[in-house]
Amino acid sequence: MTVILLIDMSASGNFGTSKQFKKELATEIAAILAFSAIKNNDKVGVIFFTDQIEKFIPPKKGKSHILRIIRELVSFEPYGKKTNISKSLKYFNSVIKKRSICFILSDFVSPEFEQPLKIANRKHDIVGIRIQDKREYILPNIGLLPVQNCETEEQIFIDTSDKKNREYFKKNKIEKNKKIEQTFTKSGVDLIDIETGIDYIKPLITFFKNRGQKK
Repeated sequence: MTVILLIDMSASGNFGTSKQFKKELATEIAAILAFSAIKNNDKVGVIFFTDQIEKFIPPKKGKSHILRIIRELVSFEPYGKKTNISKSLKYFNSVIKKRSICFILSDFVSPEFEQPLKIANRKHDIVGIRIQDKREYILPNIGLLPVQNCETEEQIFIDTSDKKNREYFKKNKIEKNKKIEQTFTKSGVDLIDIETGIDYIKPLITFFKNRGQKK
């Protein structure tokens, strides 16, 4: 089997309020998936992306190859800041010809990508791993709070002492999340939710056990 890790390196990964940044959590999960694949004697490849394709490491077997992937995961500095899932999927479809299992690690805050996701899933086995932080939808009650979009650098101030503002913030995020979930459902692709500061091993194991039973 060939395993491809499609990893979002956009600036929104540089956010985290529970122990680690989203990007650090994505790195841990990607490393676990890569080591698991090597133990299974699978080939592993990586595509780093933002709103452009940052780097492609073609799939290979072997411990030295995995160590190279881990080094890149830890030290890679992207050029882009924004996210384009659609562009990354189109690139993945063009460079990976044989059927593979592809894990997309991202928060999926991106322009529309339903069509390329459907196309990729016809040929490959796609799994989405959505990485989030609770402060992306639950604001603390601490008064006037500056909030900056990491990808656009736009900054606004939110009066978190106003309950209506906190509720609107949460509702807006929930609606965006539902839209992403609908995209995956319509495309027939599984989506795993992982949150910073919470053990991710259990949801991953549960997912793969349930998946194995379905198949």
